[in-house]
Parts: sequence; structure tokens; C-alpha cells
Amino acid sequence: MPMRIPYDEMKETFEKILLKYGFPEKTAARAAVMFTDNSCDGVASHGLNRFPRVLSYIAKGHIDPHAEPAPEASFGALERWNGNRGMGCTNAAAAMDRAMELAGQYGLGCVALGNTNHWMRGGSYGYQAAKAGFMAFCWTNTTPNMPPWGAKECRVGNNPLVMAFPWKDTPVVIDGALAQYSYGALDGYRMAGKQLPFPGGYDREGKLTTDPAAVLETWRVLPIGFWKGSGYSLVLDLIGSVLSKGNSVHQIGKLGDEIAVTQVFLAFDVENTSGKEYAETAAAAILEDFRSSEPAEPGGSYYYPGEKAALTRRENLGKGIPVVEEIWNDLLKELN
Repeated sequence: MPMRIPYDEMKETFEKILLKYGFPEKTAARAAVMFTDNSCDGVASHGLNRFPRVLSYIAKGHIDPHAEPAPEASFGALERWNGNRGMGCTNAAAAMDRAMELAGQYGLGCVALGNTNHWMRGGSYGYQAAKAGFMAFCWTNTTPNMPPWGAKECRVGNNPLVMAFPWKDTPVVIDGALAQYSYGALDGYRMAGKQLPFPGGYDREGKLTTDPAAVLETWRVLPIGFWKGSGYSLVLDLIGSVLSKGNSVHQIGKLGDEIAVTQVFLAFDVENTSGKEYAETAAAAILEDFRSSEPAEPGGSYYYPGEKAALTRRENLGKGIPVVEEIWNDLLKELN
């Protein structure tokens, strides 16, 4: 049985450590909730399991505990912001907050954020918007970590893409890297000693494999939709880096670590455009039709994006959040 930690205990532990590393109380509190939520929703790869790397980046000077994101230019519903190498998750949350403010004024709001750090779980910002009643669309670029379709060397990022729609107490949120499996997911399968359900990339012999360790060794991850994922990655990098005047994938690759990345946050105000009643009626019909398909396997089930995360969250709030005991115990040493 996995070790489980109560939600509040995990959150308080993250917050105490971040305060120890010099973060202001407000930033430490918001980041602690976000890291805990990620693990609680079953995305430990960008929660507890990622936290030690974040601390190492603070120690290296890649993340400035005192930095705050700041606007640099305004073009009506679009603003350009500088993340100033601050904490990536709180920078991203602030950018989405501002995108929603702009959407409340214009119907649509966009913040292009450059010079920031890894946003951890991209879905966080989809949920942030959807729970406030906004539709959302956001993405980040990365270090070069995926080969273009038909190539061997990494020249594009897996550039995670998020879309969200507000729906009752369980928003529809899709959060996916443009590789078949994110590096966090690959590492999760590796640590669990499991094979991937579907081929995720290439081994040293250039063969498709379900072995996560083999893919992690070569960095030859498989783009989603083959050439389509490769193409989406390139275009998102072009749009994001130009809007933000921030680093593109190839520029990030020259920095050594994955830092000073570029992100874009779009929010759409449902109430002031289509109207909440219309949106809810349309969504109900779409989701009802979605659920009407017969499961592929007898007794099987399928979910809309975000639905399984909600089920996982409810379970973990009741039973405690499962953790890798070694990672949790190492984290507690930071409090000494």
C-alpha cells in the first residue's frame, strides 16, 4: 500500500519550505496549494515529485523567490508580461488572473508571458479559469525535447497545450503535452516499474517501444498524431515567442536548464459573450451526446477530460494523497 499524506499536511510542508527558501508569504501560500493540488489530482509528476527539482533551481539562481511578473506592453485585450524568472506556477496563475480581467472587459483576454519558469501542471490554469466561469486556452514552450517528425535530434518542444470549459463542479479540462507521453508521465511509469500502455517513443535501435526508461534514455519521444503533433509544436512556439518577445524553444535549449520559457494565456468570458444559460444548454447537449456512445469493452467506461481527475481528487481528499515514501521523507529533511 502506498504511503498517504493528508492534504493539509502536504500543503503546510510545501509552504514552510518555500518560506525557508525566501519566498514572500503570499507566493509561498499560493504555490503550496498548487503543488498539493497537482499531487491530489493524481499528477505527482508536477507536484511532490517535481518539487525537489524546483528547490534545486532556486539554489542555482534560476528561480528568484522575490521576483514578480510585471506588464511590459498593452494592446487592448492583449498584454505582454515579463515573468522576471520568478516561481513559474505563481507567475502563470497571475497571468491567467489578468487574462480573465481583460476578458471581463473585452470578452476575450490574452497575456503573453516571457522570461518565466516551468508552470508545473498546465491544467491548473485551465481549472483556475473554468472555476471562475471562463473558457480558456493556454500553452507553454519548453527546452528542445522532441524530434520533429522524421528526424532524430530534438529541435521542437513537447509544448503542453491546455483547453478548458466551465461545467458545473467538474470543468472540462484537457492538458496534454504534444508528445504521446510527457516526460513527467514517462518518469512516473519508470518509477512504478510499468510499461507504457502504447508506444511512447524510440529506443537506441530506433524502434518504437513501450519501455519508458528506453525513451527517457534517447529523448526520442513520439509526437501526438506523428507529423501533426510536430507541426502544432512548431507553430505554438512561433506564436508564443513572437507575442511575448520571449525565448523560443531553440533559444531555451542554449540555456542549459529549462528556464526563461514562454507562455500564452487566453480567457473567454462566457457570461458577457454567449451568455451562461446558452453555454450551459449547449454543453449539456454536447456532453449528453458524448456519453451516449457504447463503451468499447463490456462493462467499460470512458470519461470527458477532467472527469477522472475529479474522481481522483475526491478519493485522495478522503484517504490522503499517495506519495513515494523516499521522496516525501527527503522533503521533510528540508525542514531541519
